Order: sequence, then C-alpha cells, then structure tokens
Amino acid sequence: MSYAGDLTPQQAWAKLAAGAVLVDVRTGGEWAHIGVPDTTSATEKPNDPLFIQWNLAGGIPNPNFIEQLKQQAPDGANTELVFLCRSGVRSVAAASAAAEAGFTAYNVLEGFEGEPDGHGERTVNGWKNRGLPTTTGKR
Repeated sequence: MSYAGDLTPQQAWAKLAAGAVLVDVRTGGEWAHIGVPDTTSATEKPNDPLFIQWNLAGGIPNPNFIEQLKQQAPDGANTELVFLCRSGVRSVAAASAAAEAGFTAYNVLEGFEGEPDGHGERTVNGWKNRGLPTTTGKR
C-alpha cells in the first residue's frame, strides 16, 4: 500500500486544520536545536504533533517506529497523519511504512527546513521558510 500523497507545507497546514495530526520524524537533536512546527493555532482544539524518530543516533533505522506510532496516534488508524522531516526524504519512508501498517499517511514536500541554497543554507523553502508557525528548542 502506498501513502496517500504529497502535500506542500501550506496544504499540510490546511490538512492539520481539518483534524489531521502532524508526525515529526526528525531526530531529537533536530527538534532541540532547529525547532519544531507549532500546530497549536491550526485548529480550535489543540492538536499536538507527535515526535517519533525515523532514524536513531548514527542514522540507524528506528526498529520500533510503527509500534511507537500505534501507541501515540490518537484514535489509531482512523486519524490522518501528516509526516514531516528536514527535507521531505525520511518522511516519505515513514509515510510509506505507516500506510503499510494501515494508517492514512501524507508526506510534507520540502520538509521543515527545505533544500539548501547555493551556500548550503536551508533558506529556499520548507515549513519554516514558508512562514508557518514554529517554536525553537523543544523536546
């Protein structure tokens, strides 16, 4: 089974406003030092993101990813999930794995930081560069 599709950051925000849950699959270091999406204003009812690492330290795949997702996803497989990573690569793999496990899963194109510019700085696109809400130093 394939994941449900790719969303731009703006489309992902609209999906969250409609009740989907964001799943940030970056690492703890990325959450702490780069920041995280702030989804509190997406809906009237708070809809906190889930933080589940796709890869563990050293790039080792998280063998418990699906189990952690099943434990944390509100309303189980009945909730639409929107997966986000740094650039939109890990989140494709996570969304695919979630779809295979029975979830309705979407991938956020461009990721949280987006692609690097000519100087290697991640300022071109992505969740934070599109002006969507973020917080810093969480998790």
